[in-house]
Amino acid sequence: MPASICPGLDDMSDKRDFYEVLGVAKGASEDEIRKSYRKLALQYHPDRNPGDAEAEAKFKEATEAYSVLSDAEKRAAYDRYGHAGLGGAGFDFSNAGIGDIFSQFQDLFADFFGGSGGGRRRPERGKDVRVEAKISLKSAMTGTKQEVVVRGAAVCEDCNGNGAAAGTQPQTCVACGGSGQVGTQRGFIMFSSTCGRCSGRGVVISDPCKGCQGRGSVEKRRKVVVSFPAGIDAGQRLRVPGQGMPGPAGAAAGDLYVDIELEEDERFRREGNDLIVEEHLSFAEAALGTERQLELPDGAKVGITVPEGTQPGTVISIRSKGMPVLNQREARGALHVVVGVRVPKKLNRKARKLLEELQAELDS
Repeated sequence: MPASICPGLDDMSDKRDFYEVLGVAKGASEDEIRKSYRKLALQYHPDRNPGDAEAEAKFKEATEAYSVLSDAEKRAAYDRYGHAGLGGAGFDFSNAGIGDIFSQFQDLFADFFGGSGGGRRRPERGKDVRVEAKISLKSAMTGTKQEVVVRGAAVCEDCNGNGAAAGTQPQTCVACGGSGQVGTQRGFIMFSSTCGRCSGRGVVISDPCKGCQGRGSVEKRRKVVVSFPAGIDAGQRLRVPGQGMPGPAGAAAGDLYVDIELEEDERFRREGNDLIVEEHLSFAEAALGTERQLELPDGAKVGITVPEGTQPGTVISIRSKGMPVLNQREARGALHVVVGVRVPKKLNRKARKLLEELQAELDS
């Protein structure tokens, strides 16, 4: 008889079929086996069933079954010879160390408890930064490059962000092996926590940089050139990768987010991709009709035809003369010209006489 591979189940004269334990068919896929084990592990985990020996036994039984069926070589031997074919190759809870158990099931236990695997932990990236930028209507129409000011941490130039003095390098933390996490065991389950020796950085700096005291960053005010595309509007946000706060120990920097505001224009008002402008005519121009030229915020000239008899408040719309549509080449909104009529506040004697004659003519 092969040696027991799962202490706690020795009192069972015959072990149950592993496929039966996980509730899957013999031809089940890896994904089906994994999902079934996850469900059982969550159901019978000792932390969820404190003091329940039966639940603990079922948890161990399911874990043993998963340790075999999730391994292609062990599964093939089991399919051919059953339990006898394992020859002690199952997972032994009594003799396994923390690292062995955790490496066997690190992806699943990470899902349950928020831990990470035994491999090197990816350093955390720096924090993102948000700033506001106000641009003119002209800049929004043409697109522009403009500096924005970012206040906060910046990469230390003395150590290039690694926190170590010149001529030295950060050393891998021996307590966590560079993962930034250390494991503690409760029963046969491993939990991970931030390494106290390196504070989760994965490295230790024995000779800190004098410029940043080992932080890898210094507080300063810096300027970042941001490209604002044509058609950008108020309330929109631009992302500038890698221009946020520097990451610890030389990790990637965060991103810079720029919230857009538009300055008020003296003449034009923007509504979406359309431009609206008021154009004031004399009474004679409105009555007789006229031709006008408008200069848009970007300096382009647009000809406007005002038909005779145009009334105050009339809107003359011209397609494709408004704002560029963001990320759509050649597409533009419309230009809407709202006609106003200027009424003189004072009239000289001649002008009054002419208007009186006109009034009489119109009334006749």
